[in-house]
Amino acid sequence: MKLADFDYLLPAKLIAQHPARERSASRLLHLDAASGVLRDLAFTDLPGLVDARDALVLNDTRVIKARLYGAKASGGRFEFFVERILGEHAALGLMRVSHPPRPGARLSVGDGVAAEVLGREGELYHLRFNESVATVLERCGSVPLPPYITHAPGPEDAVRYQTVFAERPGAVAAPTAGLHFDLDMLKRIQAKGAAVAKITLHVGAGTFQPVRSEEIEAHRMHRERYEIPAATSAALTGRRVLAVGTTSLRALESAALTGKPSGETGLFIYPGFRFQVVDRLLTNFHLPKSSLLMLVAAFAGLENIRRAYAHAIERRYRFFSYGDAMLIERAR
Repeated sequence: MKLADFDYLLPAKLIAQHPARERSASRLLHLDAASGVLRDLAFTDLPGLVDARDALVLNDTRVIKARLYGAKASGGRFEFFVERILGEHAALGLMRVSHPPRPGARLSVGDGVAAEVLGREGELYHLRFNESVATVLERCGSVPLPPYITHAPGPEDAVRYQTVFAERPGAVAAPTAGLHFDLDMLKRIQAKGAAVAKITLHVGAGTFQPVRSEEIEAHRMHRERYEIPAATSAALTGRRVLAVGTTSLRALESAALTGKPSGETGLFIYPGFRFQVVDRLLTNFHLPKSSLLMLVAAFAGLENIRRAYAHAIERRYRFFSYGDAMLIERAR
């Protein structure tokens, strides 16, 4: 398949720059992939679409303050975006800098934290800090808003770019389908008899990397850590699995393919993929030519997704991380 098959024109004014006034105040586009029928709903209608047959799977990863600023010994400024914490004092990340530092270079980060460049792994820099990475990020880091959100992170983002069920620090981007839920919504879903279970997949910086291969099969996904507790696997048995977000889906399908309930996944899902676990997907609207758009096209069918996105643009849905939601029923 060609990259151009997954392109579409989006008016910039439909890119949500701020979250809805309340978490559950978004709109919900419901797509039945078997029939192709689209329904315009409110997110608060979601409890009416689940019952005791369903298991809702949430990603409980917690976003860390992954963006750091600093200076080289020469005085040149840089930005360091943590992709992965490797240990108490070390991290891998992307660096935006005019002249790339060499191994052994000394850096000053945040409020004067000393760091040393140990080397590179492809596009990523390996840094060692003289303080705990977690401490440095909490004190000096900023919320890693996606590049299409144009304002500087503020107090609102520190709260709203985090799910209400976030527990395990490690993500550098939010599992955005989960941002729509408040605690009352989760209680309403459980009151319908649906199970609510959790997995962990720490979203990496690669989630923002574009697919550059014209033939999409040549694309290689970034790797992300995941874990599926035994209690979650048990909760899914005999139920329709509703994955909240592409991250939950990738973790569940990765475990099904490998037989491993934890590890790293580089699973790239595009049309032709055979799903083994997930029956229903709650997700946001995704960027043109992105691996996430390819994933939802695999789940719903490319033509269904093209129609759904054209409909969402015509009806002025809000797109991307702070935007509206979509519930997809997979065609059997």
